[in-house]
Amino acid sequence: MAAIAAGVFRRTPIERSDQRVAWDRTDQAFFAAGACHILAWVCRESYPERSIEIAGVCLPGQRQVFHTYAAWDGWAFDHSGWNPEPQLLAVNTDFEGQPLTRLKITEGLADFCQKHHHRMPNQYWRDPRPRARDYIGRYIPPWA
Repeated sequence: MAAIAAGVFRRTPIERSDQRVAWDRTDQAFFAAGACHILAWVCRESYPERSIEIAGVCLPGQRQVFHTYAAWDGWAFDHSGWNPEPQLLAVNTDFEGQPLTRLKITEGLADFCQKHHHRMPNQYWRDPRPRARDYIGRYIPPWA
């Protein structure tokens, strides 16, 4: 699957305020907007033998990460599966209509969530980690 901008799947006001409604979206929509950080961390945990980093993008001059993904050796994994990282960045830049800043995320999930106002797994309607593991399993990693 070719990379698709995360913004295509932005949550509606009701999806932002009601975790059950957000949960009921398709897996791709759920992991594109609202749980991308969970998907990224679970991806890294799923391949402990790889040096997978967590990366995020934000608008220029801003520190608020609006999309998070796993990155490894020039590849990126997000709601679109595995794609070359430059392609992922390009589709998001095109969608947002301005250049984006890529950030390497070095803190753990809890600190990231606190710093960037993202939900921890226990703050979703249900635990999203099993759903993320299933989603990751649908995609063949680039090293396979």
